[in-house]
Amino acid sequence: MLSRTADHLFWMARYTERAENTARMLDVNMQTAMLPQSAQAAEQGWRATLSISELQRMFNDKYALLTPRDVLDFMVRDASNPSSIASCLRQARENARAVRGSLTTEVWETLNATWLEMQSLLKGNMLERDPGQFFEWVKHRSHLSRGVTIGTMLKDEAFYFIRLGTFLERADNTARLLDVKFHGVQEESNINAAGADAEQPLDFYYWAAILRSVSGFEIYRKVYRDVITPARVAELLMLRPDMPRSLLACMDEVVVNLKEVSNDISADTERLAGRLHAQLRFARIDDILASGLHDYLTGFLESVFTLGNRVSRDFMMPLAA
Repeated sequence: MLSRTADHLFWMARYTERAENTARMLDVNMQTAMLPQSAQAAEQGWRATLSISELQRMFNDKYALLTPRDVLDFMVRDASNPSSIASCLRQARENARAVRGSLTTEVWETLNATWLEMQSLLKGNMLERDPGQFFEWVKHRSHLSRGVTIGTMLKDEAFYFIRLGTFLERADNTARLLDVKFHGVQEESNINAAGADAEQPLDFYYWAAILRSVSGFEIYRKVYRDVITPARVAELLMLRPDMPRSLLACMDEVVVNLKEVSNDISADTERLAGRLHAQLRFARIDDILASGLHDYLTGFLESVFTLGNRVSRDFMMPLAA
């Protein structure tokens, strides 16, 4: 496959997944913002949303003050923000258009219709009227795109590069969400340690909202059948191979799809992916928490970033003559 084609397919999938992940983050933050909390805690929640996507500085350059309305506008429709939902869906559509010959008609029409319908919804002020419904629409269109891809495309290199982009992006986002949200609530809990009993209901709703942001609330109840605890949330989102958005489940897919597109120069990239996969597969959450969750996730994010760069180097850039 031409490196240019592989690049378009890979980033088409990443941008589609990123739009969904952004919608999930904004949705959960709107839910937690409705809980009883101080103005400072509410503002910190919105700053954490920007921090997850490394957009705090860009937002500060554009806005003097932080308000929920401005964060939503910046993260949803702002064309100058390359990670906004509108920018991601536009770039997913443009990448798909560049390689229409490698996609089925159904995949192309799904991405094109998503872009066109999104513009109509934003012009109709759906974000202002019912942001939760808009975020559900974004998630639904992402689900539809993946389903149409799996259901209609030949299982060839084009399919494997799409899947590779999807799960690298998902692994990156799950790690960011867990890192920022876990430490945010831990700091809040430490501040309120003296009133721990009073904070328990708030903790439950906070963690329940985080689980729902990754479609994990029902899964948690089915797996653990007990109260929600931070350690088990971390275990579910990191080490459970049967949790679709966990780090381990994502790396399962990355390793499999890398193997399908391997070439003469990709051995080191496959080795890095295999090492990340093995570290998660044989890890215990107690050991990770004891050594420091933040340090572990920071290292994981750095490795995923390196892995993405190596995938680009090995498959998506023309080799020098």
